[in-house]
Amino acid sequence: MSFCPENNDMSLQVKKLVDINVRGKRVFIRADLNVPQDEAGNITEDTRIRASVPTIRHCLDQGAAVMVTSHLGRPVEGNLGPEDTLAPVAVRLGQLLGRSVRLIADWLDGGFTVEPGQVVLLENCRCNIGEKKNDETLSKKMAALCDVYVNDAFGTAHRAEATTHGIARFAPDACAGLLMSAEIDALSRAFDNPKRPLVAIVGGAKVSSKLTILKSLAEKVDQLIVGGGIANTFLLASGKRIGESLAEPDLVKEAHAVMDLMRARGAEVPLPVDVVVADEVSALARANKVSIDEVGPHDRILDIGPKSAAHLAQIVANANVVVWNGPVGVFEHPQFAGGTKMLASAIAHSQAFSVAGGGDTLAAIAKFDIANDVGYISTGGGAFLEFLEGKTLPAIAALKARYRG
Repeated sequence: MSFCPENNDMSLQVKKLVDINVRGKRVFIRADLNVPQDEAGNITEDTRIRASVPTIRHCLDQGAAVMVTSHLGRPVEGNLGPEDTLAPVAVRLGQLLGRSVRLIADWLDGGFTVEPGQVVLLENCRCNIGEKKNDETLSKKMAALCDVYVNDAFGTAHRAEATTHGIARFAPDACAGLLMSAEIDALSRAFDNPKRPLVAIVGGAKVSSKLTILKSLAEKVDQLIVGGGIANTFLLASGKRIGESLAEPDLVKEAHAVMDLMRARGAEVPLPVDVVVADEVSALARANKVSIDEVGPHDRILDIGPKSAAHLAQIVANANVVVWNGPVGVFEHPQFAGGTKMLASAIAHSQAFSVAGGGDTLAAIAKFDIANDVGYISTGGGAFLEFLEGKTLPAIAALKARYRG
């Protein structure tokens, strides 16, 4: 997925499930049901399953014969171990749908029946040999099972696999499910000719893990807020002392390059003027609020200070679009959570359209209870990050190609 002008209005370039009449048709849904389980195989968190229900229910209500598949864990292709089975998912999905969901083990050759108004769950797709390599023969075999292919797994959109990419090429019809469509619409709204100012917040431990994202956003946004260890590296680049704080001194030049890129566009990277420091990262650590120029040689910067947080909150308040990926401090501990909490509150109270994604970001949203006040919360994980990097997402590219075709 690119930020290039010719790729604008992405939401208009992908066929959507709501635009297709699926009555009486065989529908193959690629969902993301990869949920965490305990050692006994019990599902410990079912958000992804619940997120898949609207698309499945829509197809059932339309009178389609519905097949759903997903990956689970990291199985070895050709081998279905007890930890790889979707059996617990079938039970939970059935509870959410209010009907029995039959699990089909050997499904590639189509030796099973599913009637209109029925739904079956096809066993872990990553156990099929050739899935991860996007094998064409496998893709064609799966495509032959259906009349309509529906991709509703944005979380795997950055992977070119048989169930995310190959089948979309060969199925009679291919479209985005309700969840996938919502992701595309939200990200398109944020980046395709957005209302200005466009503000991005990028936090995290390392510049190296977010460098491509920072460079990509620096070409687009009006304000680029950095937090966590990333901000420490930027502080180093601006000549500040950061004591024993987490940073990457070897990437100071890269941080300079990002700031120069922003400056050349008349934009900026606002850096902390005050910080919260301690001598260790722990629940018992004593937090001290100091000016950025008062950071001691043994201090660790673990959060932004109240003045910096207030300034960033004002930037968010004046924004029209906010993209959030990563906290600005070690928010897991209360004494270092103030900056992230104030930023979360600013996003919640802002009139801006906000998009948030990434594991730590979702954890912060849950902790500060602002889920209902964020414009869109992406379920994408790696796909969301690769979108921010400006990369093409293979699964969406395949749907776009079918739409144009």
